[in-house]
Amino acid sequence: MQEKAAGQMSREELRALQLKSLEILRYFDRFCRQYKLRYFLCGGCCIGTVRHGGFIPWDDDIDLFMPRPDYERLKKIWERNVDRDGEGRARYVLCRSDRDHFLRSMLTAIVDERTTFIKERQADLDICHGVRLEILPLDGCPKGRLKRRIQILWALTYQVFNLQEAPTSKGKLLEWTGRVMLALLPTQRLRYCMWRLAEEQMSRYPFDQCSHITELCSRYQYMVNEYPKEVFEKAVFKEFEGERFPIPAGYHRYLTMAFGDYMTLPPENEQVAKHEAVVVDLERGYAQYPEAFGRGQRSGHEPASGVRGRGMERVRSGVSEKMCRKCAKDPEKRAEELQKGREKCVRKTL
Repeated sequence: MQEKAAGQMSREELRALQLKSLEILRYFDRFCRQYKLRYFLCGGCCIGTVRHGGFIPWDDDIDLFMPRPDYERLKKIWERNVDRDGEGRARYVLCRSDRDHFLRSMLTAIVDERTTFIKERQADLDICHGVRLEILPLDGCPKGRLKRRIQILWALTYQVFNLQEAPTSKGKLLEWTGRVMLALLPTQRLRYCMWRLAEEQMSRYPFDQCSHITELCSRYQYMVNEYPKEVFEKAVFKEFEGERFPIPAGYHRYLTMAFGDYMTLPPENEQVAKHEAVVVDLERGYAQYPEAFGRGQRSGHEPASGVRGRGMERVRSGVSEKMCRKCAKDPEKRAEELQKGREKCVRKTL
């Protein structure tokens, strides 16, 4: 597949993208079996498994659930155990936001750097922009409504500081609150400390000891779901694209709670890929498209060398996509200010 925006892909090209994602899933499955890590197909992939025996025809990615203990262990063991080529480069790269890396995503991604899939929402970042599968952690729910509400508040706090943007789909009050929170902690380092604290607090209830399970690194509509533990207590293996992969044993309960009548096809006008991509290329790595991400600016490293998802310097300084009027009129001045590490413009954007 040559350079192509996702919305311009033909059925054949979308199918090629699905099969490339399936290659990553095959490797990830072998890795998890070898190191005894639990995971489940979730979201559209789980629906596709049950309803289609494979991908939903218009779906363009793979999403997975992992219980929190396995999710954290994956991060610890991936780098030293992943297969490498003769030059020492990892076959697939694990990308997850941390103190030094900003992805504008709460999830963990397993990325093929030999390909290109630049999402519109991440196009301004100098990160790994390959075809990927994405992993969401599953956390335990506390007993008691007050503790549960506090957990959700911590999860919303984590979302604001991890994504470094105020929520815009939950009302003006919450959006305003998010903007104030970001203004009070204007630098990347302070925001990292805050979202790490929030992550620790929201995930403090052990997955294996709680009677209900939730997904906190997700939209609010899913964050409030409380699935009975038996839904995810074990996996069942179902056919997906001619192979067998794990889905939750209680998949019907999970899918009904999360999506309603999941066996009914949506209207034809809604049967489209959900992720807008600026460039898709399955034959060349994203390093071949420096003009398509990071606005053509680089952060002084080569992503293809194995560096995992480092954000551009302007993002690491806590700068949002919005600009003050002065910077919008004079981008060179903006770049100069950022190189000097000044934060004045950042405060104007919040």
